[in-house]
Amino acid sequence: MSNESKRNKSNCLEDLRRRILTEDLEPGCYLDETEIAEEYGLSRPPVRELLRQLAGDGYLVLHENRGAQVAPMTHKTLRNFFIAAPMTYAAIGRLAADNATKPQIMRLKDTQLLFRAAMRDGDAAQRALTNERFHSIMGEMADNEYLLPSLKRLLIDHTRIGMTFYSPKNANLADQRAAAVEQHDQFISLIEAGDADGCSELAIAHWELSRAQIESFVTPGTFFVPLGRAPESMP
Repeated sequence: MSNESKRNKSNCLEDLRRRILTEDLEPGCYLDETEIAEEYGLSRPPVRELLRQLAGDGYLVLHENRGAQVAPMTHKTLRNFFIAAPMTYAAIGRLAADNATKPQIMRLKDTQLLFRAAMRDGDAAQRALTNERFHSIMGEMADNEYLLPSLKRLLIDHTRIGMTFYSPKNANLADQRAAAVEQHDQFISLIEAGDADGCSELAIAHWELSRAQIESFVTPGTFFVPLGRAPESMP
């Protein structure tokens, strides 16, 4: 594969991830391999390889004879999200404080600067993406091959829902957004201090900031379901 093809493949992968996380590609929609290949200057085989990689990471679901579908958000997946999120985030916070390296902490600080800038500029997509990057770095700090895949999958749906949370149109969430920025700074301080208990407790408090907003998101009529299925009722 030529260097240009490798660059096109890398650009395609990162762009599809971004478009899914920012809901430019909506949950439940199907992707057209031919359109993707033409858009990024690739042949069909590398496109199929990328789609398999994205499916393995939880961004897509592959259906035989129907192709690649952007991971839907149904009541079942979001019910499981509510169960797994606080446990996973707390464990990641604890292990991040135990295992973080100085270069990782510097990357976390750099990402926080970008997050603050996005919050200041009112850029919902950049807010959501830099928040995802911040917590992904914490996952790397945790250095646990069992927890990291769960965190990555949680962050896909959390980021997509976060497009609503971080929208400047939701003025009533301004206080929560400001608190989220401050809590990121607290995460950095606790990780630098190696305070595993404090970091775990803060992870739960950080989750609680967005939990109520996520609950409002999953009320019937406000989330995406696979074509042909009706919303289930929450318990």
